[in-house]
Amino acid sequence: MGGGGIVGLVFLGFIILVIATPIVILCSTKRAPLATRLSYALSSFLLPLVAVLLLPILLKGTPNWLRAPAGLFAMLSPTLFAHHFVFSTLKCHQASLAASHSCPQTAPFPAAAQLQTLNRFPTVPIPPSDWLAHLENLHPKGQAGIELGLDRVSRVKAALQQRQDCPLIIVGGTNGKGSTCAYLEAIYSFAGYRVGCYTSPHLLDYNERIRVDRVPIDDESLCQAFARVEAARQSAGSVALTYFEFGTLAAWEVFAAAQVEVVILEVGLGGRLDAVNVYDADCAVVTGIALDHTEWLGLTRESIGFEKAGIYRAGKPAICADPEPPQSLLDHAAAIGADLRLLGRDFGYFGDKTQWTFWARDTQRQGESALLRRGGLANPALRGACQLRNASAALAVIDVLKQQLPASMQAVRRGLIELELPGRFQVVPGRPTVVLDVAHNPQAVAGLADNLGNMGFFEKTIAVVGMLGDKDIAGALAALAGKIDLWLLAGLDVPRGAPAKVLAAVVEEGKLGGDVESFASPTEAFACAAKRAGENDRILVFGSFYTVADVMRALKQPA
Repeated sequence: MGGGGIVGLVFLGFIILVIATPIVILCSTKRAPLATRLSYALSSFLLPLVAVLLLPILLKGTPNWLRAPAGLFAMLSPTLFAHHFVFSTLKCHQASLAASHSCPQTAPFPAAAQLQTLNRFPTVPIPPSDWLAHLENLHPKGQAGIELGLDRVSRVKAALQQRQDCPLIIVGGTNGKGSTCAYLEAIYSFAGYRVGCYTSPHLLDYNERIRVDRVPIDDESLCQAFARVEAARQSAGSVALTYFEFGTLAAWEVFAAAQVEVVILEVGLGGRLDAVNVYDADCAVVTGIALDHTEWLGLTRESIGFEKAGIYRAGKPAICADPEPPQSLLDHAAAIGADLRLLGRDFGYFGDKTQWTFWARDTQRQGESALLRRGGLANPALRGACQLRNASAALAVIDVLKQQLPASMQAVRRGLIELELPGRFQVVPGRPTVVLDVAHNPQAVAGLADNLGNMGFFEKTIAVVGMLGDKDIAGALAALAGKIDLWLLAGLDVPRGAPAKVLAAVVEEGKLGGDVESFASPTEAFACAAKRAGENDRILVFGSFYTVADVMRALKQPA
């Protein structure tokens, strides 16, 4: 075969390569974003095409014996460059996607060095959804899995070299944690501080969990924090962090990068062995103790109280807003030498339907001068009888930290009334009246029942309920006996979700009153409620964060 035939074959192969490359990219990277796939496919096609168009100019004046190799080099070099650029870049992206949907032992997430490279190469970021999928698969028990203990999170925290450079408040308790955190977050923000707040679970977006200056963190900052935690996790021996542990460490990374001036952390479960307890609180709050998560915390208030008191620290203010604290909590606080402040003894509140007064006792003084009063306070923006107790717990924190974090009365007043907390006795504007509440244990649902009784008259109340199977379903629903006209019971398609038939059996066997219907999801149940309710009726949605979140998404959909 002559030289011209060889060149012809090379040219034919080149044309096939130019056409095949973008097709391969589009077909083999389906998990990558469409815009990314198209841009890479286009670049892999255009670079060699430009080389072909410029070939006559490049070869002009070249000796005949040099034209074949020069043409071959001119055609192949852009193609090879395009191949190397596209596939080396996509390799990192594909590795991250593979790891996020499989066990980390079989398909590891990008190594620490790769993660640093990805951070510096914004063209192919790992999206939050892939990070969250990775978090879910790190631990054998997945997102819903619970494994208490501080060893894993401590090892990765040490690898991250995290430090505490500002006052830290940790809030625990069976109910009221989220509200108390919201009050503290708002008050300190209005006092002029840069505030970092970490709460859980989220309703619609994971970013809700991590807030700086009362604003959910942006995707870029969140993913950068995830990357730092992942690199540290791998350097610490590929520690199998739980979903919550990973998120807690990432929240601290976000707050450090944002240079916040006060940090508020909400306990996930219990306290003593919860991930947030790897940090030392300058002030710790236990809002209340009731029976919940008994599988992990024990079957009595005494055992649960001990677990929750684990967030207290020696010599540091320790707030307890439970009107009848378990002896175990009192004993633990005394044993470690915590500065315990009790509701009714060291602080409290009184008031009426229009305003209220907070009071606190200065433990360093005696007599009348030892009593601090903050009077004429408007009732908190968050609805419900329990909110005065939650607000009092927040003001007790403001009082004990006044030397480190002074806050004016104006900041206190604004912080109590200028805030929102979705899903906590949230009344949606319009008719029929829709109430959203994440209450999911007997104490919380009893409070919900009291709040419903204070709303006025409604011709009919329809309940949309979905719950997790490990909750005290019978105890929770019993609080609404005789108060619901129609139960629309929904299954939850999540780990630990209770089937609708289980809820139906509880309602019927408990003789709670009202008609009963079952649905596959809260969305379907709520759609039925919306059709059946008149404008003078009330729709109550409760039982789980998942239930409320599903209905919130439905409400956001255009009619």
